[in-house]
Amino acid sequence: MNGSSHVRIARPSRDLAAAERFWIDGLGLSVLYRFESDGTTEEHSLLMAGWPDAAWHLELVDAGEIRPRPTVEDLFVVYLGEPVPEELVARLEAHGGRRVKAHNPYWDQWGVTVEDPDGYRLVLSTRQWSNG
Repeated sequence: MNGSSHVRIARPSRDLAAAERFWIDGLGLSVLYRFESDGTTEEHSLLMAGWPDAAWHLELVDAGEIRPRPTVEDLFVVYLGEPVPEELVARLEAHGGRRVKAHNPYWDQWGVTVEDPDGYRLVLSTRQWSNG
């Protein structure tokens, strides 16, 4: 295990179609994998989204009776290293997102927070990532 190990971030979703509109059509991630359960097994439908060259992906799962329970600090932060394009925010809103005030004012100072259809928060940060 090291810094190049692939990471999967898994979350339940109330509506995979709505989540796909937000993350794929809105943010611009790619569908990396999709599984549609036919209901005859215990397996759940899921959507894996990400950028093909990234060392991570987001797995959204229709987990049946398990519902998302995001808090205002469950953040998925993308460091853009430049101003957040207003057309990107508008596209996210047009695809089911809702621009919200961040719980931590740091994120309002350094970016834009958009809530996805399940209530999880995406932060588009104007900062450049630095681990120092």
